[in-house]
Amino acid sequence: MELFYDPDFTGNGILNESESKHCINVLRHKEGDIITVANGKGQYFKCRIINPHHKKCELEKIEVQNHDKPSFGLHLAVAPTKNIDRFEWMVEKAMELGVTEITPLLCQHSERKKLRIDRVERIIVAAMKQSLKAYMPVINDLTPFDQFMTQHASAHTYIAHCYDSDKQPLKNAYSEATDAILCIGPEGDFAEQEVAQAVQNGCQPVSLGNSRLRTETAGVIACHTIHLINE
Repeated sequence: MELFYDPDFTGNGILNESESKHCINVLRHKEGDIITVANGKGQYFKCRIINPHHKKCELEKIEVQNHDKPSFGLHLAVAPTKNIDRFEWMVEKAMELGVTEITPLLCQHSERKKLRIDRVERIIVAAMKQSLKAYMPVINDLTPFDQFMTQHASAHTYIAHCYDSDKQPLKNAYSEATDAILCIGPEGDFAEQEVAQAVQNGCQPVSLGNSRLRTETAGVIACHTIHLINE
């Protein structure tokens, strides 16, 4: 199934310009064709094209499909990698695995200190359409680690790091059908001070296995672990 995305679409009316162009100019849809539009808020609109304009494609609603919200929230807080392609690959895979919120972290060892959120959003939209998801994740701005801890530290916040200390495997620390915030550090790992701050604020230190992982690999494995437990 082809899926189009328009957060403002309500069932009848005009598809946004970028999706109109893709629908008419790229996919060559014509008047009378049936397409499906997601609003990223849990609704699919099955529609008929009544005016195949390449900038303002007009649609007529046939039916609405309502999708339940996920039974748990999956928030990935991760330091962007120096190689932006690796970060974007991870974001794409996290979307496919059901992430509901993404926060790029600015840490003491971060090599990337700037990030184009609009580019990340485009990656997420493409992944949402490809994987036929009904909900669009929340994408936050690049956030300093200290600020993030002030806002999100809790017993459901899991910080993965490579230091020798008491920590559980994520698969043991996490409980099915509960919200999870997964914190993944930069290529040089979180600073020891950051790990200590997280633990002091009630976060759970966790391991993702015995192998030393790249940031993007750790992000995918953490999301996949939560995904599998909830299957």
